[in-house]
Amino acid sequence: MTTTTSPDAGTAYERKPATYNATLTQVGRGTPMGELLRRYWHPIGVSADASEVPRQVRALGEDLILFRDGQGRPGLLYQHCAHRGTSLYYGRVEDGGIRCCYHGWLFDVQGHCADQPCEPQGGLSRDRIRQPWYPVEERYGLIFAYMGPPGRKPVLPRYAALEDLAEGEFIEANDQSIGGGGPPIIPCNWLQHFENVVDPFHVAILHSSFSGTQFVPQMGVMPEVTFDYTDAGVSATAVRRLDDGKTLRRVGEAALPTLRVIPSPRLAYYGTVESLGWVLPIDDTSFRIYTAGRVRREGDIARSRSRMNGKLWEELTEAEHQRMPGDYEAQVSQGVIAWHSEENLATSDRGLVLLRRMFKQQLDVVAAGGDPVGVSFDQDAPPIVFAAGNFLE
Repeated sequence: MTTTTSPDAGTAYERKPATYNATLTQVGRGTPMGELLRRYWHPIGVSADASEVPRQVRALGEDLILFRDGQGRPGLLYQHCAHRGTSLYYGRVEDGGIRCCYHGWLFDVQGHCADQPCEPQGGLSRDRIRQPWYPVEERYGLIFAYMGPPGRKPVLPRYAALEDLAEGEFIEANDQSIGGGGPPIIPCNWLQHFENVVDPFHVAILHSSFSGTQFVPQMGVMPEVTFDYTDAGVSATAVRRLDDGKTLRRVGEAALPTLRVIPSPRLAYYGTVESLGWVLPIDDTSFRIYTAGRVRREGDIARSRSRMNGKLWEELTEAEHQRMPGDYEAQVSQGVIAWHSEENLATSDRGLVLLRRMFKQQLDVVAAGGDPVGVSFDQDAPPIVFAAGNFLE
């Protein structure tokens, strides 16, 4: 019996059910990636977000309340009051903490119950009540939270790129997802963006030849790229041979847990990287980016946002989004969580492959009871140094 291949072979009818890699994408408590990410500090707001007005925060799939008490201390508590579950979003911030609107229970920034006004003598057993909370620290204009096991809390790192300031420079923080190419909250899985950090090839296509020059003409030169493991992530070194005979060596890094170490794509700075971005997984299907960087003028980070036709992303029409897509369109259109089973990876995806391997290795470390790369328990540890930057040679 002779079989022949139909001229219509390969139609979408033959597609197998698509799947995604839940181990790498899901961030809730108890999931492998959720437990790995909880071994690090994550920014959950800019300093101004912690105020006398309670603020709802969603991070790693958890709903929390951020505030700053009357003594200036930031606090991050579980949203629902330990008494009967009313949201502390409606609470009142006082000198000693936040008071629930329902029965007035008062919790300090570490969740201790300081007052139960409906109970005799302010609550004779109030010391037995603890509102779930997370440690927070402020640095670089951001508020960082540690959401992992208390006994494995590392020190909040310092970074040389944000510590070594030239004359006239200062640190500015931004919560508008600079580098995400769209709105502050981006409606897809965090990994779709984080893998983009070690994908320098797309710059010459998406940001140059396809959508026009989104950055500077030099970025349109197809680079020669090498990928390497670093102490806590993956680096991509892109070498561009320019028409004037010079060579642009551009180094970017993806560092665990979620750091984007990417120098200015507009070549506004030469030398070591001037800003860092943290990709915060809000949950499995959304994320945002917090940025801190060295600047000389207030608002410099916000001014680095891409413009097409002279417009910011939110000002573009749907037709302009379709005609001139950027990172937002490329990544969000993969789906809320990309179907990994449908990928056909190529040699240009080596950085992505290395990053996934490193995550899997660190998932195994944590599952075995160890501490992942990039964490330190030494209060005197020197600032972390990155090799990333733009270098004209």
